[in-house]
Parts: sequence; C-alpha cells; structure tokens
Amino acid sequence: MQSVLNALRVLEEVAARQPIGVADLARSLELPKSSAQRALRTLHEAGWIRPAAGEVTRWVVTTKALQVGRRATGELSLRDVALPLMEELRRRIDETVHLTVPDGDRVVLIERLETSKPVRIILALGTQLPIHASANGKAVLAACSAEVIARHLDAGLEGFTDSTITDGERLLAELALIRERGYATNGGEWRDDVSAVAAAVRDESGAPVASISVNMPTSRMTREASVAYGALVSETAQQVSAALGHARPGGAGGPAVGR
Repeated sequence: MQSVLNALRVLEEVAARQPIGVADLARSLELPKSSAQRALRTLHEAGWIRPAAGEVTRWVVTTKALQVGRRATGELSLRDVALPLMEELRRRIDETVHLTVPDGDRVVLIERLETSKPVRIILALGTQLPIHASANGKAVLAACSAEVIARHLDAGLEGFTDSTITDGERLLAELALIRERGYATNGGEWRDDVSAVAAAVRDESGAPVASISVNMPTSRMTREASVAYGALVSETAQQVSAALGHARPGGAGGPAVGR
C-alpha cells in the first residue's frame, strides 16, 4: 500500500515540477532516494512518465496522465496539453516555440517558449498573425474545409513583404503541399526577418483548433533546418492532437479537408 501511495505522490510531484530528477524528488517529498527511484521506475514502466529529452536523470509526465485527467474533468486546457510537449520540442532544438489559436482571418499567439540563443524572435503574447502569411496561419488554413478556405480567398490576400503569397491559385497550391508533407513554412512572408515551420493541432472532431511552430531569424532557417524542424513540429502537433482526442485516420495529411 505504501509503495502505491509513494508512486502517486511522485507522479503528482513530477507533474508539478517537471522536468525533475530523483534527488530533488526525494528531497521535496522527504522520501528515501531508493523509494523515489522505485516509484519512478514503476511509473515509467506503466507509461505515466518518460525521460526528459532522452535523459534518464530527469522526468516529465506523458500524455497518458493528460488523457486520464481529461476523462476525469470532461475537458482539458489546450495549454495544459501542449506545454509539456512544446517544452520537449524546445529542449531538443533550442529554438523559440509558439502556440497560436485561430481567430477569424488571423491566428493569435497564446503561448511562447523562448530559445536560449542571443539572437531570437520575440513576439508578445496576443500578437495577431495573418492566416495566409504565417506558418501558424497556413498550417491552420490547410486543415480547414474548402468552404472556409474559399471565404479567405474571396476576402483578398494582403501583402506584407515581397515574399507574401497574394495570388489565390498559388496559395491553394501551397496549402496542398502543406497537407502532403504535414507542416507549413514561412520564409519572411509576414516579416522579412522572421521564418518558421508550423503544424496544426486538431480536436476530437478533426477541426484545427491551434498550431505549434518553431520560429527563428530568417538567416538561421536553412533548407535542412526547415525539413528537420518541420518533421519535429508535425510530430509534436500530432501528439497534442492525440491528447485532445483526435485519432489520425492513417495518412500524414489527416482528413481530406480543403481538397
């Protein structure tokens, strides 16, 4: 019985202070280090926690804990789901990670995790990005229905830089490419100095409810970086979507929306 209680206490402490190592856990819970280590091993084997950034010395909760919480409360905050996975993404690549939600013809920045690099992209929370001229926006738009996309095209495509796509046919081709590869790119289309890759987050119904992006100065976004980070941000968005209840039907592009 005591070992079960210890495991539950350790799980709660990991969730509250992740990433955290065994020494800090033992100290904060006033447990012998051996007891904390046994509880961590049990939770890991059961799928409740995992090593942070591949390091067995520090631990974070998995989406299993988030899914159980969702069933208990009936709902789960998008931030609660996304933040641990965004943090893991940032640790892997040390670039700024954004979470945005759609709002009309824009997407709005609601969460930001910054890189430790001295040259970085800094956008204030609440910043609105154009849906057709940002990686976050295009990721969401590509996951929308054909009717929604048509409404955005009919409203016109404002130009922000020389790289902004303002032609409807070009944008439709871009959205098809995004669905095919699973992530969107932005090479200075909103601001010349800002580049990003992003992928849509879907809810249980398959509708796009958010997007996650990796952002950096345009000078640092090489072709190789775009491909590598695009794959990672797509994986992260899929994990968040799964925690929100979205079951991918098999293909990388998800449902055949907007086609």
